[in-house]
Amino acid sequence: MTESKTVLFLCAFILSIFTRCGQKSTGENSTNIAPIHFNYTNITGIGHEPGCTRRDPSDVILVENTYYVYYTKVYGTSPGYWGTVWCASSRDKGYSWNEEGEVLGKGDHGAFDSQATFTPNIIRANNKYYLFYTGVKPTPDRIDGKFENNSTTDITAIGLAMAESPIGPFTRIYKNPVLEVSGQKENFDSYRVDDSSLLFRDDKYWLYYKGRSRKHGTEGPSQTQMGVAFSKNIEGPYTKYSTPILPESHEVLIWPYKGGVMTLASKSSTLEFAPDGIDFLSDKKAIKVTDRPNAPGALRPELTQLSPNENGIRWGISMVHNGDEAYLIRFDCKTE
Repeated sequence: MTESKTVLFLCAFILSIFTRCGQKSTGENSTNIAPIHFNYTNITGIGHEPGCTRRDPSDVILVENTYYVYYTKVYGTSPGYWGTVWCASSRDKGYSWNEEGEVLGKGDHGAFDSQATFTPNIIRANNKYYLFYTGVKPTPDRIDGKFENNSTTDITAIGLAMAESPIGPFTRIYKNPVLEVSGQKENFDSYRVDDSSLLFRDDKYWLYYKGRSRKHGTEGPSQTQMGVAFSKNIEGPYTKYSTPILPESHEVLIWPYKGGVMTLASKSSTLEFAPDGIDFLSDKKAIKVTDRPNAPGALRPELTQLSPNENGIRWGISMVHNGDEAYLIRFDCKTE
């Protein structure tokens, strides 16, 4: 295959992923297709605000003509390990937002989430809204109750809360996590489980997440991998798949696509496809993405309808690093 034909093939494959973003034709062999890229728009209500950090948005859900997004909010410039979960709503497809307030604060003293709640995601099931979130507690054995964010003992876990309304109030279903780190130091998720992303597939709930190992120490952030766990019941228990399913996946974003699952792997900035939702590495058509969104959450209508939306993603909310602060911004996928 010549270099020019290779380029055209890659462009066609990328565009087939985002069919809602102006596709002119379909098929991997199509050649009359422009390349695809991301476009960013500042938003109001949850955009840049001096003295405030908003980061790690969830996927966006649609409920009765209103869009909702959940995110970590911290007053000041600290990372998410000092934050709590907040919610905002929009009636104009995500350009202007109304901050609804905190929907899940810190857990009780001594609980796994007593230091912070952060990196949320959401799904509707049983006519209720289930909020998956990451929790962490102060560094063990510190008399002063401080949090070090070290690489050995400050483990995270994924909790689960439920509400009748998308804006809460959310109530924890369990005192303990719904997904915990592995007890084996060598495992890929022995130090962090984080960044939930949900899918209903094959009559099961799929909980994709980021895993980080204690064996990597301070190099852990660059070694994160994606894992998945399953349950017949949204409230668990969840059983982990035995091995990691994709490396270089620091911020987990997945969505259903043509019978399989697509993901945007953050560290490699590549689009990856798994026909079975698991075996991403079997697909040799990973596509490099330039100018990718940071810590993105996409509009995913199937999270509230539980019916497959396999036409790709159109827009969502991502994060912008602004020095020590961070804020949220809208992204769109489009053709040139």
